Amino acid sequence: MAAITAGMVGELRAKTDAPMMECKKALTEADGDMEKAEEILRVKLGSKASKAASRITAEGVVAAFISGSVGALVEVNCETDFVTKNDDFIALANTVAKLVAEKNPADVAALSALPLEGKTVEEVRAALVGKIGENMSIRRFKRFETGAKLVSYLHGTRIGVMVEFDGADQQVGKDVAMHIAAMKPAALSSDQVPADLIEKERSIASQKAAESGKPAEIVAKMVEGTVQKYLKEVSLLDQVFVKAADGKQTVGQMLKATNATVKAFTMYVVGEGIEKKQDDFAAEVAAQVAAAKQQA
Repeated sequence: MAAITAGMVGELRAKTDAPMMECKKALTEADGDMEKAEEILRVKLGSKASKAASRITAEGVVAAFISGSVGALVEVNCETDFVTKNDDFIALANTVAKLVAEKNPADVAALSALPLEGKTVEEVRAALVGKIGENMSIRRFKRFETGAKLVSYLHGTRIGVMVEFDGADQQVGKDVAMHIAAMKPAALSSDQVPADLIEKERSIASQKAAESGKPAEIVAKMVEGTVQKYLKEVSLLDQVFVKAADGKQTVGQMLKATNATVKAFTMYVVGEGIEKKQDDFAAEVAAQVAAAKQQA
């Protein structure tokens, strides 16, 4: 019988997010074979899909679908990076993107109720949770329907961009989408930057400027200068284009030179804004040992 170490248990738990004692049992049953133990847990967790529903889904993929003037960008989440490479999970994300484009659901709840493979999207999702043993959720989507052009760009599976634009050159749209993925603008133009972001920047700038000890009128100018600089940094049209030959041309200037116009864009970064679960394995072991002593 192979010795089951705490390190092995921790590694298996990180891969499967299964309870610690279940990981130890699986490793014991598999005689220390990590892959076999993982398979055992996947089978066991398959009947416990409902228990997975409370677990945080901060990993996942972004998928895109475009057909003519209609397109959709979606984010589908899971618990671990392991599942983002699962073919069934990726297929679900791609299918959901197509459904959003074709059926135009009002929200995630409406999307979940749409028919899919003789079931509903929600039933297919729940069945996949049971099969894989890991929670997953459809987090958000954005649908486009336009008289202009659409282009999408996926940086791996973690960053997705869709751009609505006018212009003769499709490559211009693709270049803008790639720029957005790289530079992550907050808005199309400075007047569209969300007020809460501006106020946050203004507050930080005010605190820093106040420390300078300069007169109030100078401080006010310093704050305003900082805010204006920030607006240029986070506004797509004011950002320096990543492919600018001179290192100075802005996206707005590039678009003007190519007779193109960006009407709107959406960018999703997987897990953005979701607080990821931080496991302290040593603390968890200590807590369970202490609990066992109290019961003894």
